[in-house]
Amino acid sequence: MNTEAYNVLVNECTQKKVTLVAVSKTKPVEDILALYEIGHRDFGENYVQELIEKQRRLPNDIRWHFIGHLQTNKTKQIVSFVHLIHSVDSFKLLKEINKQSEKINKVTNCLLQVHIAREETKFGLDENELDEIIREFDNSTMKHVNVVGLMGMASFTNNETQIRNEFKYLKSLQTKFSTVNFQLSILSMGMTSDYTIAIEEGSNMIRIGSLIFGERN
Repeated sequence: MNTEAYNVLVNECTQKKVTLVAVSKTKPVEDILALYEIGHRDFGENYVQELIEKQRRLPNDIRWHFIGHLQTNKTKQIVSFVHLIHSVDSFKLLKEINKQSEKINKVTNCLLQVHIAREETKFGLDENELDEIIREFDNSTMKHVNVVGLMGMASFTNNETQIRNEFKYLKSLQTKFSTVNFQLSILSMGMTSDYTIAIEEGSNMIRIGSLIFGERN
């Protein structure tokens, strides 16, 4: 673990009121515990099975963020303990999260994932689909899911102007679709390579892995 880099990140995030999610995918329980023991509580995982195994072995007050692509048939395995699902990219998935949450009388917080990158490999909604899913949600009677913001991943490129423009676009969507009754208060954007630009463009939640834990296995 890079303690020096972590401390710099924490100071910056504290000053700018940004939540730091430590992305612990592929990392052993011991690495997560080391960070937990110095006070960190927000951890991000990409894979359902890995998340379940770690959750069973680690303290109950960890706030688990699911940041990977979530299949509807895996939803019921994580809703009981997950703090925030970052990657909702369909109304079908939102309905399933609501259904599974209702069974255990819980309200699950979610972010809608928007496709802002130029790469086709990334998941997410386009602007029209985002509009549609928000309208459907507004008109639904779902009481066990709470849409609290947006998430996006910028293109994997060295072109800082392109990255900045993609983040600006996601911020504009947050502004456009937030209303008095529908507050998209969380903007989850920015990873190790681009978090500084993301914060400058309005991110209040960043997802950092390799800068804290070193390169993934």
